[in-house]
Amino acid sequence: MSNLRIGVLVSGGGTNLQAIIDAVARKEIPAEVSVVISNVRTAYALQRAARHGIPATVIDHHDFPDRGTFEQALIAELESRRVQLVCLAGFMRVLSPLFVRRYAARIMNIHPALLPAFKGLWGHHVHEAVIASGTRFSGCTVHFVTEDVDGGPILVQRAVPVLESDDAATLAARVLVEEHRAYPEAIARFASGRLRIAGNRVMTLAEER
Repeated sequence: MSNLRIGVLVSGGGTNLQAIIDAVARKEIPAEVSVVISNVRTAYALQRAARHGIPATVIDHHDFPDRGTFEQALIAELESRRVQLVCLAGFMRVLSPLFVRRYAARIMNIHPALLPAFKGLWGHHVHEAVIASGTRFSGCTVHFVTEDVDGGPILVQRAVPVLESDDAATLAARVLVEEHRAYPEAIARFASGRLRIAGNRVMTLAEER
């Protein structure tokens, strides 16, 4: 069976992209990163792709008159690379229902909290809200993307303790370690070809016997 072809959408540093690249290199997942697309020309993630010989391109949303034409450009690039799974890795644009439906059950995202808690937040805002809430645990969630932002079926979650000494930066660093484990794990589950979505739950065929 041929490797799963992944397209990764990024806007920033790309540490989760690097985790995916490394997992592929270690043969932990039967996949290849076919293209990296950034909407930010200066994103360091583009340099990560270049270092590993992965095709990378910039599709800047500022170059388009509206979200629809921007997303059509994204789709055209993904289709030209025969991408089978789209991974959002710090991609700071909300995608339209049209895009999400096009890749239904074939697009995933990572969120730096234990969904459904703290949905709709991003970056340091998530970790600040977690600390302010007084909860004892946080973590990360890899989920399928649906029209409900941060509300799609959950693939993988990994938890970390919230320490009394934490600020947003220290908590973010602890969560990020788990993100780098969770995303490759989620892709491996997808690549197995045994996933089934039932309502808002993700199960494997083996679990249904």
